[in-house]
Amino acid sequence: MKLYNYFRSSASFRVRIALQLKGLSYDYVPVHIARGDHKKEAYSAVSADMLVPMLETDDGERLSQSMAIIEYLDETHPAPPLLPGDALGRARVRALAQSIACEIHPLNNLRVLKYLVRELKVDEEAKNTWYRHWCREGLEAFERQLNQQPASTYCYGEAPTLADCCLVPQIFNATRFNVNFDGLPRTMAAYEACMALKAFQKAQPSACPDNEA
Repeated sequence: MKLYNYFRSSASFRVRIALQLKGLSYDYVPVHIARGDHKKEAYSAVSADMLVPMLETDDGERLSQSMAIIEYLDETHPAPPLLPGDALGRARVRALAQSIACEIHPLNNLRVLKYLVRELKVDEEAKNTWYRHWCREGLEAFERQLNQQPASTYCYGEAPTLADCCLVPQIFNATRFNVNFDGLPRTMAAYEACMALKAFQKAQPSACPDNEA
């Protein structure tokens, strides 16, 4: 398999975590989205939406969108599972994952932040304030969801799931923007539990070949 991704992309990070958890090998293909390489003809010929991540499977099929990619990996390589075996559990995990992937991330991804600065002429501090506001609000909602569930080591249960694949990259990026994590005990406990695992450590940005200090 080939994974087209960018070391700092949280969506790419999600897929790298899933691949590591499942022990799947892949070729790492860097696409420098901060420099705009994803918009060049060479990449547009590979990825229809010109976004990362994009997974090329063993048989040459190409898949976009991190959540779809992870669920594909979970269906084709079911051990260890990233979704619970029961319908209710799967719905709970997907809700947690989508709280990040569909509520927090779209407001704060790179192209939105660039638009704020380049088109709307927002200054750097105002841009960062925007990021911190929406990220913090989303994480508070995430914490409330966790508090409605039984105690667990990870976001849901005693093994990492799709929800953890989404949480860890979001916390990484939020740290870069100095988001306040106070009052989020279950969220941060799940994050710390994940980061104690080698799969999450190996998938983090600093471990990527295209990492920049």
